[in-house]
Amino acid sequence: MNETIKTLLSRRSIRKYKKDPIPDEILAQILEAGTYAPTGMNKQSPIILAVTNTSVRNQLAQLNAQVLGQDKDPFYGAPVVLAVLADKSVSTYLYDGSLVMGNLMNAAASLGIGSCYIFRAREVFEMEEGKELLRSLGITGSYEGIGFCILGYQDEEREASKRKENYIYFIQ
Repeated sequence: MNETIKTLLSRRSIRKYKKDPIPDEILAQILEAGTYAPTGMNKQSPIILAVTNTSVRNQLAQLNAQVLGQDKDPFYGAPVVLAVLADKSVSTYLYDGSLVMGNLMNAAASLGIGSCYIFRAREVFEMEEGKELLRSLGITGSYEGIGFCILGYQDEEREASKRKENYIYFIQ
């Protein structure tokens, strides 16, 4: 079987991570793959915040937990958080950002890095603290949070769930 197909079929959402940092060169490859996701009319509406700073990572985790009404780490201890946002002035922004998320997770899996798509980025970056973080980075405009892609070396093995019946309908 083709290696790309193997990666796509074996990638799992990981919810338990080792504390080991991801080497910069591996993280750079994952991020580059994210930037090559297709976007509507090649407008490249998304941006990626690559958060390895523990303080900022914990701030984002706290804000995300606040949206949930919980106090546990919604990032499952992952040492790296990638926040994907996209420019709402582009009509395909939501799809563009979602495709970036997919590329990030599949690239991570191909390099032996665990990942999980964490929601509530829109709510986090609508909060004043989230807006302030963007301003502090010089990010202005009408960006909406699409998702958080957490990354780390996995500390669990996961099997694929059974695929539902009637997932595919052939029309010939």
